Amino acid sequence: MVKKTIKTRTITLSEKEGTFSTIFHRFKGNKKQVSEIANLRSLLSNEKARLIHIIKTKQPASIYELTKLLGRDFKAVRQDIRLLEKFGFIELISSHKHGRELLRPVVDVDKLVININL
Repeated sequence: MVKKTIKTRTITLSEKEGTFSTIFHRFKGNKKQVSEIANLRSLLSNEKARLIHIIKTKQPASIYELTKLLGRDFKAVRQDIRLLEKFGFIELISSHKHGRELLRPVVDVDKLVININL
C-alpha cells in the first residue's frame, strides 16, 4: 500500500515593534522572508480559493481554459496565478501545442497552516 505524502505550506506571522513580519515555510522547513504582507492578505481571498478549487477539480489544460471556467478576464487570472505560484500553491507545467507554449496550472499543496505569534 502506497502512503500519500501531504504537501503542507506554513505561514507564520510575528508581531515585531508594532508591525507583522511574515515567514513562509516550504516543505522541509526552508524559510523565505516575504516582505509584502499585502500579498499574503490577497492570497486569502475567496476568489483565490475558488481558483484553486477549479484547478483541483476541473484540471484545466491551460490558463486560458481556466479563465473560461472561471468566467474572468485572462489578465486578472494570470495575476492571481503568479501570486499563488510565488507562494508555492500552484505549479505551472509547460507543454507545446501547434508551436505555442501552454502553461497548465496544477495545485501543488494539500494543506495550509497559518500561525500568528503575538
